[in-house]
Amino acid sequence: MSRLGRVRSESLAATRSFLRRRTAVFFTFFFPVILVVIFGALVRTQPTGGGLFAKPAGYYLPGYIGVVVLFTPLSRVGSEIARHRDGNRFEKLSTTPLSRGEWLFAHALVNVGIIGVASLLVFGLVVAITDATVRVTPSLLAVPAFVIAGVATFCGVGALLGSFADSQDGVIAASNTIALPILFLSETFIPPALLPGWFLPVVEISPLTYFARGVRAITYYDGATWGTELAVLSVLAVVALAVGARSLPRTD
Repeated sequence: MSRLGRVRSESLAATRSFLRRRTAVFFTFFFPVILVVIFGALVRTQPTGGGLFAKPAGYYLPGYIGVVVLFTPLSRVGSEIARHRDGNRFEKLSTTPLSRGEWLFAHALVNVGIIGVASLLVFGLVVAITDATVRVTPSLLAVPAFVIAGVATFCGVGALLGSFADSQDGVIAASNTIALPILFLSETFIPPALLPGWFLPVVEISPLTYFARGVRAITYYDGATWGTELAVLSVLAVVALAVGARSLPRTD
């Protein structure tokens, strides 16, 4: 079987596995919807006030999309690796031509597809139920590229969590512990002006920061550039997938 065939077969198996887990489907698609309804439609933004949600609704669109870009690959890939390790599935995979890099790439593709659909749902919902306005320009076509790069990056990080955590519960605990600070401290819901100056260098090392900046430059700011953010996020995606693949449990 060719490399393309191996990746395709593993991707189909991973897709079927995801669809059989109704809880995973629910949280992937409806958890961000709940956030949009609560904070976008019920709490609403206060552009003339101060503090949190003091920006227009369109400013927070990258944050809502970032919820699925961040949380889903971290927990799904990490949990999948923990299940494979606990069930000795990597030992079985070692008897096939499928390499660890191909395995992770296949699962990253599945996550890109799932999260791409979820992101489109969130995008449409934010526009429909809030007063957010989105700049309609040809640059909108680059938003999927940011989603792909962001998902790939956190798939790699999820692979690291799954490889080093001692159980599936440990993966979930670790992913939530990491994801929550990243979500709110990456120029998504909290503007940099509200953070102390000494903390801003920490914001710069978060991959989600570059995702939020790039998507916001496309959908919110007039004339803002986003090429640098996409380039940085793409490099981070390649590095994260490479390191994540090397960290997968060895059976040889």
